[in-house]
Amino acid sequence: MKRRGMFNSHISKVLADLGHTDQIVIADAGLPVPDGVKKIDLALKPGVPAFTDVVNEFLEEMVVERVTLANEIEGNEKVHDWLKQELQGMERTYVSHEAFKEQTKLAKVVIRTGETTPYANCILHSGVIF
Repeated sequence: MKRRGMFNSHISKVLADLGHTDQIVIADAGLPVPDGVKKIDLALKPGVPAFTDVVNEFLEEMVVERVTLANEIEGNEKVHDWLKQELQGMERTYVSHEAFKEQTKLAKVVIRTGETTPYANCILHSGVIF
């Protein structure tokens, strides 16, 4: 058994296979997953696990070069403020929610959380360690 880090074997495999600029979507419970994009469903019940908990773990495990958010997340002040704090110094791109959903078609995987607040979604773009 692993001592620390991501225990979910499916997520560990995705993280190990990432290359520069590959994309992972961390999604609320309602974001549609495009046909052909792998989904790892972590949702247990409304709010569990929280979007912020899942994003936090990915930021610990993954080299993130930049993040894409929907403009509409600004209406979800609590999550948006948390993201701005956690992503301080990191490039953030804002697009319309429709453009965000279109971009999810390019993701390696969509990680579905139990989050039930609006627009709690982000696309993490993989960086490199060198």
